[in-house]
Amino acid sequence: MNDYRRIADRIAADIANGRLRAGQQLPPQRAFARRHGLAPSTAGRVYAELVRRGLVVGEVGRGTFVRAAAPDGQPGRTLTEAAGDEPVNLELNYPYLPGQSEMLSPVLASLARSDALGGALRPASVAGTPAAREAVAGLLAQGGVQAEPERILFTGNARQAIAATLVSLVRPGGRVGVETLTYPLVKEIGTRLGRTLVPLAMDEEGLRPDALTAAHRTAPLSALYLQPTLHNPTTLTTSANRRAELANVIHRLGIPVIEDRIWSFLRPSAEAGAPPLAALAPDLVHLVDGLSKRVAPGLTVGFVVVPGDRVEAVSRAIRSGGWSAGGFALEAAVRWIGDGTVERLVAAKRRDAARRRRLVAEELDGFAVRSDPSSYFAWWELPAPWRADTFAAAARERGIAVTPGTAFAVGPGGAPGAVRLGLGSAPEPELARALSVLAAVARGGRAAGSGSARW
Repeated sequence: MNDYRRIADRIAADIANGRLRAGQQLPPQRAFARRHGLAPSTAGRVYAELVRRGLVVGEVGRGTFVRAAAPDGQPGRTLTEAAGDEPVNLELNYPYLPGQSEMLSPVLASLARSDALGGALRPASVAGTPAAREAVAGLLAQGGVQAEPERILFTGNARQAIAATLVSLVRPGGRVGVETLTYPLVKEIGTRLGRTLVPLAMDEEGLRPDALTAAHRTAPLSALYLQPTLHNPTTLTTSANRRAELANVIHRLGIPVIEDRIWSFLRPSAEAGAPPLAALAPDLVHLVDGLSKRVAPGLTVGFVVVPGDRVEAVSRAIRSGGWSAGGFALEAAVRWIGDGTVERLVAAKRRDAARRRRLVAEELDGFAVRSDPSSYFAWWELPAPWRADTFAAAARERGIAVTPGTAFAVGPGGAPGAVRLGLGSAPEPELARALSVLAAVARGGRAAGSGSARW
């Protein structure tokens, strides 16, 4: 049957004459089928035909969008592809420096010797080893956290540390307070574990203490998750005064806290002038950190510093989830910390982040972009009439992946018209070009409005 092609022809005509504009979202296929009296399978063939013609692009979990035409008018070509570049991923954010492999390889070579490999390949306990606890305690002390080694537990990565701590603190159906914009993985963990995330209002200093108090009075919160240093995605760092206010509220209400410090190494405590919450409320705060950003995601370790009376509960959660650190990664981490490799990498990544942040300032000058000078990501509040999802789809058509603000939003409030740009993964020349392309897309203003065509 050619009926689906005739329907695709009508949609193509609406795209050609501007009734459907670049970046505009088509309805879900089932809604399209109901509206036009079609079988769902026929609607699927219509959408597939539009994709085949290069007129629309499907985003998994987001929808189908009218494809943004390249500046030369040639369908299917993207700005990055025109230059022969690979697509640039500004969603992932794992900084890896040129020459980093050479910095890491001596330790890996030493572990490959038979006299060391046997020990490194043995299973590691949740408590790690005495050497690991001492090494991590020293690493955390550089950021203002004085952690007794016996309170440090180890996981495969920081995400597993977050999941295990949530499991240990919150029963299924329990309420977890989070910032209105939060780490997407926490949203996923909450959903999978059956925990209810409660959005808490923020301002220019981060989480508002009055919002925390009001939410707890409505129905008790079992725990609070937050990122007071280089908040993802906004890059906000909570001031010392605000942290003291939050610590007072936390103590008064008796709410356990998960403090995510994964990016804090980029902004040392001495520069930020604000102590970790774990230093202000060590009896309630579970501090989560890891080496994936400092070192590399492929061979990493996560760790959590827990209140003294919580060691066994969190240990059980780590073991039950199968989230213990690997012995090889743990031994490598100990050696990298001990020989100064981590310290050198941190210093180099601080400089690298500052350079990349300057690229953002240059290429996105004039736009509403929030980014701490030491951050590896930026929060871009898009100009009207762009919406986050349609801009992300238009960027994808240029071979650039960005994260729409909807991925971070919690609760039923309006989705933020913003995108997060991860600055750490792409090589600097590719990052500069991608930012330039995104600026051109934003200035074009060809965002999705309601349109006159009812598809």
